[in-house]
Amino acid sequence: MPALKFDAVLFDCDGVLVDSEPITNGVLRDMLEEEGWTLSADECMRIFVGKAVKDEAARIQRHTGKPLTEAWLAGFRERRNQALEARLAAVPHIHGAVEAVHHAARGRIACASGADRYKVELQLRKVELHHFFDGRIFSGHEMPRTKPAPDVYLAAAQALQADPRRCAVVKDTVTGITAGVAAGATVFAYAPQDAGQALLDAGAARVFSSMAQLADVLRAHG
Repeated sequence: MPALKFDAVLFDCDGVLVDSEPITNGVLRDMLEEEGWTLSADECMRIFVGKAVKDEAARIQRHTGKPLTEAWLAGFRERRNQALEARLAAVPHIHGAVEAVHHAARGRIACASGADRYKVELQLRKVELHHFFDGRIFSGHEMPRTKPAPDVYLAAAQALQADPRRCAVVKDTVTGITAGVAAGATVFAYAPQDAGQALLDAGAARVFSSMAQLADVLRAHG
């Protein structure tokens, strides 16, 4: 694959590298129901995908009538991690896509996620992608602001000594696309199940439906 026109490529994790959202949100839905807020799987995904649970504390408290405590969040993370260890799978075709982009970008790739670092590293190791991103993993939990603020992408670009305006971001949610656009990056939206109009409306430069297309999509842009 020829070299890219971008100086670096910043991957999200959940929904882009790993198919984790149904697992994580299934655990969350079950735990919210235990607290008195009943949601369907689709409703839970619509509300929480792309967001940190702690950032939705006010909404959760409004529906459950109970404070969102650190103990409850710790319990959620523990049950989530157990479920991910048991059932997590990689996004289809992602291994070939990451390998090709890693080569074309001369190793200047990073994983910039809104999730906590333990979860990100657990997932990358589980699906055998960690070695591509070792030393270049960035967590929104460690930033002054989480997505949709651009902080995690700006931190990743700075660590790679890349101008954010010369970076490509690969993301699958409106929240993450908003953050990538705010960083000044060019955002490519992965949407395997629909046309992704909402992702284009959020500022994505292009929507694609299979990770088998990613290298060609990045190479063709610009």
